[in-house]
Amino acid sequence: MRLLLDTHTFLWWDQGDLQAGVVKRIQEAEEVFVSAATAWEIAIKSALGKLKTTGTVARAIADYGFDDLPILVSHADVVRSLPHHHRDPFDRMLVAQAKVESLTLVSRDAALRAYDVPVVWL
Repeated sequence: MRLLLDTHTFLWWDQGDLQAGVVKRIQEAEEVFVSAATAWEIAIKSALGKLKTTGTVARAIADYGFDDLPILVSHADVVRSLPHHHRDPFDRMLVAQAKVESLTLVSRDAALRAYDVPVVWL
């Protein structure tokens, strides 16, 4: 299975706050991706003082052996056609990336259930 971590999933992984079953699924995945949208969201929230981080997302991705997923024009084009089930632009981008790249999202966000993408629920 090829996974795409939602921002909260990545942060909880980094903090060691994920349930054992989720950790195992991530560890056993064929590939695990972290989107540039996640790095962007973390950077914005950190700059606003809403989130405290100790290092860069790029360093954490490398340290954990995950793969970074850039935002491509093809991803942005899919966002335009998504139904408006979710208002968060970062989550909408993750849905688009999951669709284009045939990835399974790892998220607790119930609103993502409405989209036509596979989601592993925490």
